[in-house]
Amino acid sequence: MSSHFTRVLSRPEFIALMAALMALNALAIDVMLPALPYMGEALGIASENERQFVVTAYMLGFGLAQIAFGPLSDRFGRRAPLLIGIVVYILAAIAAVFSPSFGVLLLCRFIQGLGAAGTRVIATSMVRDLYSGRAMAEVMSLTFMVFMAIPIIAPGIGQVLLLTGPWQYIFIFMAGLATIFGLWGFIRLPETLALGNRRPLTFAGVIEGFRLVVTNRVAFSYGLAGMFLFAALFGFISSAQQIYVDIYQLGVYFPLAFAGIAALMAVSSFLNSRIVSRFGMRRISHFSVLIYTATAALLVALSMSGFMPLWLFFPLLAIIMFMFGWSASNMNSLSMEPLGAVAGTASSVFGSIQTVGGAVIGSFIGQQFNGTVVPVAFGYFSMGALALICVLVAENGRLFGVGIEYAHTDMSQHAAH
Repeated sequence: MSSHFTRVLSRPEFIALMAALMALNALAIDVMLPALPYMGEALGIASENERQFVVTAYMLGFGLAQIAFGPLSDRFGRRAPLLIGIVVYILAAIAAVFSPSFGVLLLCRFIQGLGAAGTRVIATSMVRDLYSGRAMAEVMSLTFMVFMAIPIIAPGIGQVLLLTGPWQYIFIFMAGLATIFGLWGFIRLPETLALGNRRPLTFAGVIEGFRLVVTNRVAFSYGLAGMFLFAALFGFISSAQQIYVDIYQLGVYFPLAFAGIAALMAVSSFLNSRIVSRFGMRRISHFSVLIYTATAALLVALSMSGFMPLWLFFPLLAIIMFMFGWSASNMNSLSMEPLGAVAGTASSVFGSIQTVGGAVIGSFIGQQFNGTVVPVAFGYFSMGALALICVLVAENGRLFGVGIEYAHTDMSQHAAH
C-alpha cells in the first residue's frame, strides 16, 4: 500500500467509504419496496407483478453500464468515473420525483442504475488495487458487512418516509444521501490506480482486457457462480413485499422481517472477515454453497407439501441467506484474485454478468409469484445447484482445495529449486 494512501485515508475509513458507495445500490433497491403499491396506484399500474419492474429497470441499467465503467476506470483512474457516476445517480433520482407516468419512472430508474454502476465497479477495483489474497477477502467481507446494514434499515426508512409524505420523498432521500457520500469521496478518496498501471482505452486494449477475464477458467466460473446466487436473491427481493404482506399478512411489520434476514447476512459477512484468513476463501465458500443448496432443497420439499407457516419458512430462509453471505463475498474475491492486472475490467465484466444475468433470471423468478413461496424456494434451489456446478468447473471437480496464495508459494519454491 502506498504511503500516500496511508496518509490520506485510514483502513477503517477506506472500508467505510467503499461500503457507503456500494450501499447506494442496496438503498436504491430496498428503500423502494414498501412504496411499490403506492407508486403503482399513483401511476395506474394495478398488477403487483408489474410493479416489480421498478426494481428490474434499475438493475438492468446498473448491470449494463458496468461494462463501460471498468475499461474507463482502468484508463482514467478510479476517482473521475466514480464521481461522474454518483452525479448521474443523483440527477436521475431527482428526475424520478417528477415522473408523469410509469414509463418515465422506469426510464429514470434505468438511468439511476447507469450511474450507480460506477460505485459497484470502482469500489471493487479499489479494494483489488490495494489488497490481494486473504487480506482482500477480509476487506471485501467488512465492506459487504457495512453494505448489508443498508437493507436492514432501508425498508424501515422507506416506511417512515411514506408516513411523512408521498412516495416521491424516497427519491429525494436517495439523492440527498448520494450527495453526502459523493462529497465524502470527493474530499477524502485518493486515486488508487498508479499512472504506470493504466491501460490504453483502445478497442484492441479493451477487447484484450475482456479476453483475459473470460478465458480465465477459475475467475470466470466463480463470477458465474456469483451470478446464480445473486439471481436467487433478486428473485426473493422482487417478491419479498408480496410474500411478507400478502402471504404472511405482516403489513407494516414487513420491514422488520426483511431487516432480520439482512442483519443475518451482515453478521455472516463479519464472521467471514474473522475466519477467512484461517480457513481460506475456497473452503468457506465451498462449505457454504453446499449448505445453501441443501437447505433450499428442504425448503422446496416443505413448500410443495402445503402452506408453509412463517415460523418454518423464516428459519430456513435465514440459513440460506447466512450462507449467501459467506458464499458471495468469497466468490467475488476468488473471481478477482487472478486478475489484478485488469482489476477494473474484471470488476466490470463480473459486475455486469452478475447484475444483468441476476436481474433477468431473478425477475423471471419474481414473476412466477403465485401466492405461495414455492417459486422462491425453487429459485434458491436451482440457482444454488448451478452455482455448485460452476465451483466444480472452476476447481476441476475438487472441493475444499488449497487457496491460490499457497499455490503461488508452492510455484515460487519450485522455481527457486
